[in-house]
Amino acid sequence: MYSIGEVSNMFQLTVPTLRYYDQQGLFPNLKRSESGVRSFCQNDLESIRVIEYLKKAGMSLKDIRTFIDWCHEGDDTLIERRNMFVDKLAVVQAEIAELNRVQDLLKFKAWYYTQAVAENTEARMKHIQPQDMPEEIRKAYENSHAELECPQAHVKN
Repeated sequence: MYSIGEVSNMFQLTVPTLRYYDQQGLFPNLKRSESGVRSFCQNDLESIRVIEYLKKAGMSLKDIRTFIDWCHEGDDTLIERRNMFVDKLAVVQAEIAELNRVQDLLKFKAWYYTQAVAENTEARMKHIQPQDMPEEIRKAYENSHAELECPQAHVKN
């Protein structure tokens, strides 16, 4: 069993945050002493891990609470739980794809300006074509520009 302070340190969460989660019903099986002191077991720690990942995935505490309630309702809610995660997975995958395009643009721009700095001018780089870029940079450029509707006549800085 772990105290609220120990759990706070383990997960880098404040004690008031853990108390709030408890008040919101996110720890339905949390043990308390006669004086009301919370004691966290291994299952509670796993719940916190899941809660924190779901928050990072963009789920609200209300939706997380719904998931926890469904878990306690049992097998009758398996489809709802699965659908919740399938839907959230699709959203996260789309966000990752977008962040990959952002990362590729940054990779391209870092290379572009590294070349310009080395040449002490941007003159050549303004007119460089994708086929004249190193393969990794060309792929990054193409991925970061994939959703543009108009064709690129030349590389814009």
